[in-house]
Amino acid sequence: MKILIAPDSWKESLSALQVAQAIEVGFRDVFPDAEYDCLPMADGGEGTVAALIAATGGRRIEREVSGPLGEPVQAFFGLLGDGRTAVIEMAAASGLELVPAARRNPMLTSSRGTGELIHAALELGARHIILGIGGSATNDAGCGLAQALGARLLDGDGESLGEPPIARLDQLARIDLSGLDPRLADCVIDVACDVDNPLFGPRGAAAIFGPQKGADDAMIVELDARLARFAAQVETDLGMQVADLPGAGAAGGLGAGAVAMLHASLRPGIDIVSEVAGLDAHVRAADLVITGEGRIDGQSVHGKTPVGVARIARQHGKPVIALAGCLGDDYHHVLSDSIEAVFSTPNRGWTQAEMFERAADSVRQASRQIAACLAIGQRLT
Repeated sequence: MKILIAPDSWKESLSALQVAQAIEVGFRDVFPDAEYDCLPMADGGEGTVAALIAATGGRRIEREVSGPLGEPVQAFFGLLGDGRTAVIEMAAASGLELVPAARRNPMLTSSRGTGELIHAALELGARHIILGIGGSATNDAGCGLAQALGARLLDGDGESLGEPPIARLDQLARIDLSGLDPRLADCVIDVACDVDNPLFGPRGAAAIFGPQKGADDAMIVELDARLARFAAQVETDLGMQVADLPGAGAAGGLGAGAVAMLHASLRPGIDIVSEVAGLDAHVRAADLVITGEGRIDGQSVHGKTPVGVARIARQHGKPVIALAGCLGDDYHHVLSDSIEAVFSTPNRGWTQAEMFERAADSVRQASRQIAACLAIGQRLT
């Protein structure tokens, strides 16, 4: 029996690789002679760099870049095993967690540091950029990112908007991409985007995501107007309509900016990770697939790792078991997406800190019990 173990991370406690290894240890107690294939997965959010480094034999690169407030931060990205693919998590350079709660203000933040990470990846020879955009602190439509890569965003006097660009985006009069890093022309840029929000309006970047970044009602109105101006200028100067593009409002409008200024593609994160990790081939070679993530609930059907893995397994008729750190409301909805059974690790009334501390052992114990049930089933047939 060959078992593919392809989970996401348990956030704040275990990486995807650590989860996979703990599952394997538990299964080996019951099936010591089985063949195990551990393939760390992610959905484009936190943990994507670590998962794809582990899956491809890549390496982590650290760089000092501009943080969301312009202050230097130590960030990272992954250069994968092929030597030409870089995986960048926007949160590492331009993330909300890098801004103290008392200083959160999307009128003062910039995505410039993420652009600096892309530049560093280009310097190392990367020509395929995978950009995960979850957890951003910004609402600048990716203008800071683009400026870091050579784009010029100019006011009516031909002067640069400067940093942070959102502060003067209401004065935008011209987008000039002639100075954009020429290496980008040879790049494929995939943006992991799992939302369909437009750039502005009632479901736009400012209205939906602005409050968590520190925007009050008056600021949301102003941010919305600036994003609308950006969209109009994109149409005038670049000949593209991005305002209503599904996902345009992701990461404070970076979805729109990446498509308009970098010719990026917006794709579901699990699709990107599955493709790069070669999930399809691993599934085809397996008899059983085990996946999972820290929490499975009714939202897991919307682009989360377990369901993404299961949908590929369904194409090849392979059974899937999912394991979670906890099960939330409506978790049973995932059972309609080719997951045959869902289990949770034992929690025993532990505090969150205790759950995190004991996560690896909990995964191992639960996996051993799942394996024991499979062994009983084999004896009954």
